[in-house]
Amino acid sequence: MIDNISEKQMHRVRWLLTIGWLLLIVLFIYDPISPWLTEPHNTLSPFRKDPTICIKLQGICIEEIPHSIAAQVFWAAIVPLAIIILLVFGHELWRRICPLSFLSQLPRALGIQRKHKRIDANTGKVSYRLAKVPKNSWLANNYLYLQFGLLYLGICGRILFVNTVGWVLAVFLLLSISLAILVGYLYDGKTWCNYFCPMAPVQKIYGEPRGLLTSTAHEKSNNTITQSMCRIIDPEGKEQSACVACQTPCIDIDAERTYWDGIKKPDRKLIYYGYIGLVFSFYFYYYLYAGNWDYYFSGAWTHEENLIATLFNPGFYIFDTPIPLPKLIAVPLTLGFFTWLSYWLGLKLEKAYKYYLRKKNREISPEIIQHQLFTFCTFFVFNLFFVWGGRPTLRLLPLSVQFLFNTFVVLVSTLWLYRTWSRSPELYSRESLATRLRKQLSKLNLNVAQFLEGRSLEELDANEVYVLAKIIPGFTREKRIQVYKAVLKESLEEGYVNSSSSLEVLKQMRMELDMSDRDHQQILTELGIENPSLFDPNKQRTREDYARLQGFRNRIKGLVKPKRRRTAKGLGRELLQVVKKEKSMADVFTRDKQAIKSLSLEYAVTPEEAAEILAELEETTESINQAKQESSR
Repeated sequence: MIDNISEKQMHRVRWLLTIGWLLLIVLFIYDPISPWLTEPHNTLSPFRKDPTICIKLQGICIEEIPHSIAAQVFWAAIVPLAIIILLVFGHELWRRICPLSFLSQLPRALGIQRKHKRIDANTGKVSYRLAKVPKNSWLANNYLYLQFGLLYLGICGRILFVNTVGWVLAVFLLLSISLAILVGYLYDGKTWCNYFCPMAPVQKIYGEPRGLLTSTAHEKSNNTITQSMCRIIDPEGKEQSACVACQTPCIDIDAERTYWDGIKKPDRKLIYYGYIGLVFSFYFYYYLYAGNWDYYFSGAWTHEENLIATLFNPGFYIFDTPIPLPKLIAVPLTLGFFTWLSYWLGLKLEKAYKYYLRKKNREISPEIIQHQLFTFCTFFVFNLFFVWGGRPTLRLLPLSVQFLFNTFVVLVSTLWLYRTWSRSPELYSRESLATRLRKQLSKLNLNVAQFLEGRSLEELDANEVYVLAKIIPGFTREKRIQVYKAVLKESLEEGYVNSSSSLEVLKQMRMELDMSDRDHQQILTELGIENPSLFDPNKQRTREDYARLQGFRNRIKGLVKPKRRRTAKGLGRELLQVVKKEKSMADVFTRDKQAIKSLSLEYAVTPEEAAEILAELEETTESINQAKQESSR
């Protein structure tokens, strides 16, 4: 859905939102307009402060004076809207419009990213590469713990320092922008979004495995630009992938694949179970601090005077009694305790659910059990959030609007629950392979029109594609093997499977096509002879690397011209010399050398990868030229 909106349009949206966000930051510091809306005599304004109403904080009525409503708009309207966007439209909209993500890409857009200097040990030749987070580094293995920790610190900081002091909130947001730009300078791709942004765990909870209206990346052709993957507009005005494989698996390419890949990792349990306690304790603390709910629901916390001066005031006010524990300690203690408590309760619930299933003799895979618990957590915390989220602003609207909003929240979350509960890794795999099967069936000269009832192959769902494969006349064993081989080859090329996992992943397809495990091994052997690079242990293929190389391949088409005409075999020999460092790329190609070098740097393409792709393109060009010459005779 959202992935089909052009990058040109989304670029404009990002600029508008970024300008609006920066303007809001200015209003946090200097706002000469909105205080007028809170004047007691302004009876037409919903933000008017009625001096006859007493909002108590620790037993004392707060003196409310005219104030800016910028903070209230940000915390009680924009932030809740972001949560709704994530559940309804998934990550693919959020990642394409997020101003912070957009600003983190400024160094890349300006071409000023840090470059790593590399010296070839054999030739001494110097080359430069853009930096990426190493795959086996501490950050790559623990980024979710880091992001959740930053989220916890950020929420504590909100209550203690940021909520109501305009200049502090402005500094906080400007600091976040600066850090995002710095990370964008130090690392390539969406490293800020993937490894550092505190919003990422929230995005994962509400946006995975997919939003209510999210597109399905695994059911699209491998040549399409899916979901929120990085993209650019080429000189011809066409969208091209700009993926540099900064993270594997990548949520921007396929959120559901990322979800199933990490579902059994312990960091997922922390963010799903712990986030419930973090949300609850954030809002509950206002009650523990003020001694009533009026303080929160009135929105007084968005404009409390001298917030920083209250750091050492009593942090709790329970049963009309102040507890002499400084607020500076009470806030992190409360949020930390409830986060730990909800995580512990989540583990206990998981254990109890597994015991219940064993008692009922229901055999369910660990992945499905975890998925059902995570799905319930998302459904529960979404509705829990909107018990409080946005209420200080929403309560100013008519009761009918409040009722409609409550209905919307329940309806949306229930539809999301219904759509998500039945998902499974097996269903995801079946749908992914059905897409590949559909593609191969369309290449065969088979009469399938009589079975489609006026529909096209692309309109069939996964189950219908498998049924069709069984009943098509003329779909002989030889053609089934041909189709299976093509699907297996494509899956290996994309990194969807490897030689060891392919037997299990494609098991369902073999059953549908009436093929044995022995057939699979025989086809693997044939592919190994025809294309040994598919099984090269030094070339670990992933879908992210496939997207990266495919983007590079699309960008350099038309840039390459050999120095002299030669056969594809001759060109291949020369490119092999490039790989062996016996020749440089400039010795083989003359046209747009600088453009090719620049694109190699942009896509983090090695000389070996570039040589292989250039050979493929040249061979294809030669074949096309020969075909044209033969047709003209």
